[in-house]
Amino acid sequence: MKGLPVLSLLLWMCAVFYVGIYLFVGGFLLVRLEVNRTSACGDVLRPGEEPGDFCRVRPRFRRAVLLIVDALKIDFARFDLNNTSPRPYENKLPVLEQTVWSRPAHSRLYPFRADPPTTTMQRIKGFTTGSLPTFVDVGNNFASSAILEDNLIHQLGQTGKRVVFMGDDTWESLFPKKFHRSLPFPSFNVKDLHTVDNGILQHLYSTVVGDDWDVLVAHFLGVDHCGHRFGPDHPAMADKLTQMDGVIRSVMERLQNDTLLVVMGDHGMTDTGDHGGESVKETDAAIFLYSPAPLFHGPPTLSEPDVVPQTDLVPTLALLLGVPIPYSSVGQVLLPVFPPHGQAGGAAGGLSQLEALWINAKQVNRFLETYSSMAKDIPPESLAQLKERFSRLSSQYLATVGEGRPPSPELAASLQAYLSSVRDTCRATWARFNPLKMAAGVAILALACLMCFVLSELSSLLLREKSPLKTPAAAALAAGVCAAAGQLLLRGYVEAVWCLAAAAISSELLFIWTAHRLWISAVVRNEAKAPKRASWLSPGGLLLPPLLVPLLRCASLLSDSYVIAEGRVVTFLLFSLALYVPVHLNWEGLLLPPNHDPLKPAGLLPSPALPPSVVRKEGCTLVACVGLLVGALYLSLSFHGCREEQGSCQPSPFLSPLSRLQDSQLKNLHYILSVVSLGLWTFLLRRWLRHYGNLNASSGTVFAARWILPLLWVCLGLHWAVSATPEESFRNLAQLIGLALLALPRASFGLLALGLLLIWLDPLTVFVKTRTAAPARTSSLPPPRYRASTGISPQAELHHLIPQIYQRMRRSLEDGEPPGGSEADGRPAVEAYGLGTVYSAPLLLFCGLLGVGLLLLHPEGMALSFLLLLLEMGAMLHIHASSRALRGLHADSDGFAVPWTPIVLWSLAATQFFHATGHLPTFPSIQWGAAFVGFPDGHTGTMVPASLVTLNTFASYILFAAACPLLLFWPLVCETRGSRGGGRAGGDEEGDDGVMEMRLRENPRRFSSALLQLLTRYLFIHGSQVFASVCAAAILRRHLMVWKVFAPKLMFEASGFLVSSASLLVGVALVLRTDVSLARWFKKLLPEASRCS
Repeated sequence: MKGLPVLSLLLWMCAVFYVGIYLFVGGFLLVRLEVNRTSACGDVLRPGEEPGDFCRVRPRFRRAVLLIVDALKIDFARFDLNNTSPRPYENKLPVLEQTVWSRPAHSRLYPFRADPPTTTMQRIKGFTTGSLPTFVDVGNNFASSAILEDNLIHQLGQTGKRVVFMGDDTWESLFPKKFHRSLPFPSFNVKDLHTVDNGILQHLYSTVVGDDWDVLVAHFLGVDHCGHRFGPDHPAMADKLTQMDGVIRSVMERLQNDTLLVVMGDHGMTDTGDHGGESVKETDAAIFLYSPAPLFHGPPTLSEPDVVPQTDLVPTLALLLGVPIPYSSVGQVLLPVFPPHGQAGGAAGGLSQLEALWINAKQVNRFLETYSSMAKDIPPESLAQLKERFSRLSSQYLATVGEGRPPSPELAASLQAYLSSVRDTCRATWARFNPLKMAAGVAILALACLMCFVLSELSSLLLREKSPLKTPAAAALAAGVCAAAGQLLLRGYVEAVWCLAAAAISSELLFIWTAHRLWISAVVRNEAKAPKRASWLSPGGLLLPPLLVPLLRCASLLSDSYVIAEGRVVTFLLFSLALYVPVHLNWEGLLLPPNHDPLKPAGLLPSPALPPSVVRKEGCTLVACVGLLVGALYLSLSFHGCREEQGSCQPSPFLSPLSRLQDSQLKNLHYILSVVSLGLWTFLLRRWLRHYGNLNASSGTVFAARWILPLLWVCLGLHWAVSATPEESFRNLAQLIGLALLALPRASFGLLALGLLLIWLDPLTVFVKTRTAAPARTSSLPPPRYRASTGISPQAELHHLIPQIYQRMRRSLEDGEPPGGSEADGRPAVEAYGLGTVYSAPLLLFCGLLGVGLLLLHPEGMALSFLLLLLEMGAMLHIHASSRALRGLHADSDGFAVPWTPIVLWSLAATQFFHATGHLPTFPSIQWGAAFVGFPDGHTGTMVPASLVTLNTFASYILFAAACPLLLFWPLVCETRGSRGGGRAGGDEEGDDGVMEMRLRENPRRFSSALLQLLTRYLFIHGSQVFASVCAAAILRRHLMVWKVFAPKLMFEASGFLVSSASLLVGVALVLRTDVSLARWFKKLLPEASRCS
């Protein structure tokens, strides 16, 4: 087998796709331009002032306390006296509304609206800089980088104010060395509800009553972690909110009159406790303002805002504390905390509403002028209108102040409208695209898809070349060097991305030209069927269901409705294409045995390609497997999650960990169902291996099947039992439970790594048995036998028996050694068990072990979904095998090639089970709890948690991609005598005695060609999905739903392709490793057999 050319072609193909994705994403998800300027105390912002020190004027408040309760949604802050049966999260923070009712001049409670993405790091950036985040910022939530833009913490430090921080350690990474004193606590362990909060409480009250601080920031995490772990509707949430209520009361009692208290949430949470998206439940937090001294002019009025944007906190706090507003802020001051015009003094502490608005507007206009001079992304028409409005408002305000007359109410309203317009304009335009990079990425991906299709259709021709990549690689290197030289000459520096782009495009074009030249020469020599190859590209070929389904799916990615409902639509497409297989076979008259007309002479009837019994058996198998597939698809719908756009949709109860369930009987039922499902997974894998004789050898793979697989089942069952144990029920065993939560998953990871390593090092599952033959009877000795299985019925043994003459084995060696000697009487017969499934057995076990490991990263209820995945895989493999058997001699002579239909089914199933394991192409649906399986105390870095979350999210893509070569092996595994119609595979002279997977071994060239064709077709389907997502994002980049639907879909499709292609390479590498081990086994076996003779 030509393993190295196959692997190198696949690697190169994947690399070209990676370059295209990298280029497009680099042009599509650029961060907005950051203005590297800071405000200063000497800035002239008030009318008529000479340059001076704005910060030396006495501020309204000398000190401020910011209590940030992570994920404090507005629903948690409401208090309803009429609610007699509140839910766990209701009426647990009465201090907020009670204070507003009893002291209206001292306090207010507002909804506090965040800009998406609603992740903690982006929210901290928002309410400290006053700027708006971009979509790509969500990727930084794992590894927070220091904020370089001007921000409130920097301004406080510049003016000499002492900022003390305690809580979420994200602040330390965002503001390194900016705090007078800092007490950070690890934040990423969402299962830890108390460490951060208790650490804050040890220092909070003593700090508040002290005098060594000016601004105190305390960031509590317990409410957010409780939501992630249990959801808001859980008794633990009631305990956490009650604790926060006591904390707020205690702080309020210790405040002095010159201190402002701000209690706020950074974001909300969904009904499942998640956040990150832009639903109202995720964006609407709460903000509570309080001071022992009167803060507001009077009770709440109708003119007060219904919702306060988070960006408005920055200018409001800055002016109340007497520091400059950060340079890049686009927030608007909260007017109710400033007195009306004419009721304030001339000091900064007495800023009126109009003065605050003017300072705010002048600062925003200064930023707008600076930004528009550096970046050209704001539309010129909008920019001109904003400048004209500010110029007019400035003239009106200065005239009013100069004449000393009271300002009109319309002037304040106009200033507010101007500030809102600037923010809306910035929000609409701060998605900076690089059209050139996007166009280059689209072009590379389009050529990669075409190249992948060409490679799949001409794989046999290309593998005949000695070095099919030599010329494209040389062209890529030359183009990359030329691109670098050109950049150096024209720009003076080299941007590596353009070198990669030039290399990718040149290699693609040259490869397509080379493939076309080979095809033309083959047509001239009549070695290729040109009409057949061209038929797929004709309109009629594209309208056939196997290619029509993925084509329609790609086109549907331009619709946000399809993306929202993709889980059910893909299930329907998979169901429809599965039904197409028996319907199409029946249309061709192949599903049932032919009915002979007794009136016709026997000589006029064509001889049947397959015996009627074989047709009947394979037809029944196919129909039964279609039924099994339909049943698995129907049940898998019970495991889907819900998007916020789906309204009344209820997420599957199986998505919740057992620890969230309050009903003990329901919890026990879910646990038993999960353990039984995993047990069936283990039993089915071992049963298949035993049936085909793959558990008789003493190899590492057999050891993994016999011992590691059952031990993993035990470890997972124990881990689920321990993790579902309520903490309050076994407080005396808390240390033991903590140890088990650490040890059991890590033991499972260790067993999994050991099992996968053993399969890789020793993949063969062949057992050889040598026995002495009977006394010589020269002409009547039976040939040596090589069995596929053992321990089964004689009839089954007859079906799976592999008769291999000794010389036939020698001729199958890759080194081409000629037959040595003649058959001698009395030579021992050699029986090899498991030889018929030598390729599929290690691959199937590898994927089975990997599936158990991926299940460990999911909620316990997903065990049944994973079992359905295994049954669906088996059903599709048997549908493909039976369809292949029924076609018999009617099929085109195409060697071992896998047709498009099963490959499309396989790729659809990968996407379908992405949704059937509770995942969605949205950031709130990411199951962050996977990062803490085996690491309950958190992580010191980001690589391990990011890897665990990636494995959890793309588990279905990993399994289906790694198991893709089974589509090539399964028809050979399932074939029986007579199912081949008495003919040879592909009409070769060789292979007539080979049965099952040994036919691949005896036809190495066709084996390589079929394997490469299968894998490139699979890559083509997933690559087309990425290309369609890229086109949708590019075309609809100004669409209302681009950042909510299309951009997340692009990110998930691109990530899914990266994971799928890597898993595909792992799967094919294991097949090649098995082939090499098999060659060594043959070479080792033959000399031993010769000595025995």
